[in-house]
Amino acid sequence: MYSDFHLAEINIARALAPMDSPLMADFLPLIPPVNDLADRSDGFVWRLQSEYGDATGIRAFDDAAFLVNMSVWRDIESLRAFTYATDHLIPFRARRNWFEPPTFAHVALWWIPAGTIPTLQDGKDRLDLLAALGPTPHAFTFKQPFGPDGARLDPERGARRLIEPPLAP
Repeated sequence: MYSDFHLAEINIARALAPMDSPLMADFLPLIPPVNDLADRSDGFVWRLQSEYGDATGIRAFDDAAFLVNMSVWRDIESLRAFTYATDHLIPFRARRNWFEPPTFAHVALWWIPAGTIPTLQDGKDRLDLLAALGPTPHAFTFKQPFGPDGARLDPERGARRLIEPPLAP
């Protein structure tokens, strides 16, 4: 529907223990297959990764316990399908075994021109914007999505049905 745009996302989580601790031992083996699943998913465009193929070693914050994930998708439906309708659900449902429950804006979605890749700073800025203003066309969530044109979208149907006209700039 929005071929000139792609959906960027960032999500962060604070680990309960260092990555090399026994507490995280069940989490680490789940990373490669989930990343592989993302890479092969319909609508996947890009994901943040180090030379090791994942983002666990990328430090986005002063607190090393924070892990960051960023990716780009064709549209909201593609990201939603990967997030909620694949084996990604295995670690997602068990996340409290390894990560603190978030008390802050920890997931932000936003539109970017197709063919561009967001920077880590872009993602951090979107989390800050979401924390400061709540969902807007510039940083939003699955529960309160917007289209690239600024129109609020039906959260259950993504880009398939607009529920109100675009917001004024």
